Amino acid sequence: MAIPAKMKAQVFYEPEKMKLESRPVPQPAPHEVLVKVKAVGICGSDVAYYYGKSSLETPTGKGPLILGHEFSGEIVAAGKEAEQKGGFHPGDRVVVNPVQSNPEGKWSKRGLSNLDDEKRVLGVSVDGGLAEYCVSHYYWTVKVPENLSLDQAAATEPLACAVYAINNLNIEKGQFVVVFGPGPIGLMMVQLARARGAARVMLVGTRDYRLERGKTLGADVLVNTDHPDSPYYAKDLAKKVREANEGELADRAITSTSALSAIHAALAITGKHSTVVVFGLPGDKDVIQVPALQSILMDKTIRYSWLAPNTWPEAVDSLAKGKVKVDKILSHHFNLDGLAEAIKKVRAREDNCLKALIKVAEG
Repeated sequence: MAIPAKMKAQVFYEPEKMKLESRPVPQPAPHEVLVKVKAVGICGSDVAYYYGKSSLETPTGKGPLILGHEFSGEIVAAGKEAEQKGGFHPGDRVVVNPVQSNPEGKWSKRGLSNLDDEKRVLGVSVDGGLAEYCVSHYYWTVKVPENLSLDQAAATEPLACAVYAINNLNIEKGQFVVVFGPGPIGLMMVQLARARGAARVMLVGTRDYRLERGKTLGADVLVNTDHPDSPYYAKDLAKKVREANEGELADRAITSTSALSAIHAALAITGKHSTVVVFGLPGDKDVIQVPALQSILMDKTIRYSWLAPNTWPEAVDSLAKGKVKVDKILSHHFNLDGLAEAIKKVRAREDNCLKALIKVAEG
C-alpha cells in the first residue's frame, strides 16, 4: 500500500478554533506502527477540550494538537521492533490504547499503567487519531478479529474503561446493580453487569430517550430523577430501589457520570456489604461527602476507577462475542471535515445523540 507524503488532519488550536489541514504523514519509529485511521469516537473529554472546559496534557496545556483517542484502523507500516516483538504487519486491523506508558516502568509492570506519571496520551498530550494517519507504540496496539467491524472496534477505548470499572465493582451472581448515567459508557456498563451475573440492573438518569435505549440493552428498571413528567420519575430513589429489590438497598452501584449528586445518591442507596465505584470525573473542587459511621456499620466498600489498565483484550473479546453491543450506542456518523458539527451535536444532545463516530476512511 502506497503511503502518501501528506494527510488531512483536524488540528485543534484553542477553544472553538480547529482547522482541517494538510500535514506530513508521521513516520513510525522502530517500536511504532503507522495506522491508517478508519473510525474515531467522540469522547466527552474531546468536547471539553474543544470548548475550553479542560486543558490538554501538552506542555502548555494548549494546541496545536490533533485530538482523538478512541480510534480503529489498519496498519500500513511497522517498525522493525514492532514487527519482531509485536508481530505487527501491514494489513493488520487494530485498535489503539491511547494511554501509552513505558512498558518497563514500575506501574506498567504492576499492571497499573494508568498510574504512570510520564505516560503519553494520544489525542491529549501528543497527536491522536482525528487524521488520516497516526503512529502508536506496538505494545499499546491491539489486533481486531475479522468478525468485528472497525466502526464497532472504535468503541474499544470507552469499553475498556468500563470493563476496568466493572471489574472494580466485583459483581456477584444474583445481585441488584444500579448504574448512574445512561451515556455511552453507562449503557456499556449495563450490558457488562448483566454479563457478570447481575440479577437486575437499575439505570438512573435524566433523559428518557437514553434510559429507554438502556432498556433495549438489558436494564430492568429505569429511573428519571429530574423530570416529574417522565413515566420513569422517582422522587425518592432509595424507596424505588427497595421496591425493585424485595425491600433491600442495592448490592452494587457505579457512577458513569460526573455529577456529584449521583455519587452521593450511590452512597445513599447501597446497603450491607455493598460496593460503590466512582467512575465519572467530578470537578476539581468537588468533595465527596461520605456518611462514615453508616458506611462502616454496613461494611461498605468505596472504590474508584481510572482509565483501562490491562483490559483491552477483554474489551475486544466482549465486542467480538457480542457480550456488549455498540450498534445501538453509535448513533451518529460524520466525515472528518464534519468534526466541529459532531462535537456541537454531542454537546447539545441534538437529535437524541448518544455517540458520534467520525468516519475518516471506509473499511
